[in-house]
Amino acid sequence: SLGALVADVTFTLPNSRLHETEADRIGVELAARAGYDPGGAVSVWRKMSRAGGSSPPALLSTHPSTEQRIRDLEVYAERVRPLVGQR
Repeated sequence: SLGALVADVTFTLPNSRLHETEADRIGVELAARAGYDPGGAVSVWRKMSRAGGSSPPALLSTHPSTEQRIRDLEVYAERVRPLVGQR
């Protein structure tokens, strides 16, 4: 039904994308705290971008676009880089 689609696009999908972004950031921070290069996530997503494949329009996706993920991870990786090697 149209109402369910509107509710999904308005409430569910944005929250799902937000949760994916949060999970990406937590993973990058955990990697840095474990002594790994947090920029590795950026490298992975660039490789996935080059591998290509089709994706739904961002508005209808449960995940952030690859380009958005890369931009966010670049910023967040630099933010947590000082954590590398700290114990």
